[in-house]
Amino acid sequence: MGKKKKKPNQKMQAWIDARRRHHLSHAHVQMARELGMNPKKLGQKDNHRQEAWKMPLRQFIEHLYLKRFGRDRPDSVMSIEDRVRREEERKERKREAKLRDNPRTEGKVGGSR
Repeated sequence: MGKKKKKPNQKMQAWIDARRRHHLSHAHVQMARELGMNPKKLGQKDNHRQEAWKMPLRQFIEHLYLKRFGRDRPDSVMSIEDRVRREEERKERKREAKLRDNPRTEGKVGGSR
């Protein structure tokens, strides 16, 4: 059997949902995360075509990113799913290294008493 695909945690799932809901690219999501935006509050910042004075959300994120970081886009763009996958692989490598380095813990399950 293959490995079980693990679901992203709630924080990452909120960003995935926000990306779909507001039609954002992976780059826009990464920029918004780096800016410290809340994925649940992006709807407040989005122009619903009723507020002519408001910038569309994609342009607003790009504007803030340029203002804060001085560049148009991040150097390397990674999707949320890839980020979750990479984090899981890193945790697994760390777990394996810990078991390799400490031979007393190999047969044990759970914590010590």
